[in-house]
Amino acid sequence: MPEPHFSTLSDDLPRTLRRARDERDAREREANGERFPSSLKAAMSAASDSARSAPAEQLQAADGVTVTRLNVPFKNLVAFFMKAVIAALPALLVLMVVLWTIGEVLQRYFPWLLKMRILIQFPG
Repeated sequence: MPEPHFSTLSDDLPRTLRRARDERDAREREANGERFPSSLKAAMSAASDSARSAPAEQLQAADGVTVTRLNVPFKNLVAFFMKAVIAALPALLVLMVVLWTIGEVLQRYFPWLLKMRILIQFPG
């Protein structure tokens, strides 16, 4: 069975990562004293893309990225949190049933623990 091949095309990267990669490549070319005309730029990017599809052991760690701001519309943020609340309801129900069951088992097998209950009475 052939091994899967996951290409790392430059179009798959976010714009900021592509820009950082291009700047890093330009700095490396300047440090090596290499200057290429713009007509060779497409050929170089195609060659670098094929070189980037190397195994993970040969790839170097990318530079760190710091997120300074997220621009999310308020309506989308509210919709996301409403979906999260609705998704959490079944988990809360299961947790409630589990805790109730544990409490019933404790009351049945350890009846002296009932004396430790705190009863709150409202003045009426």
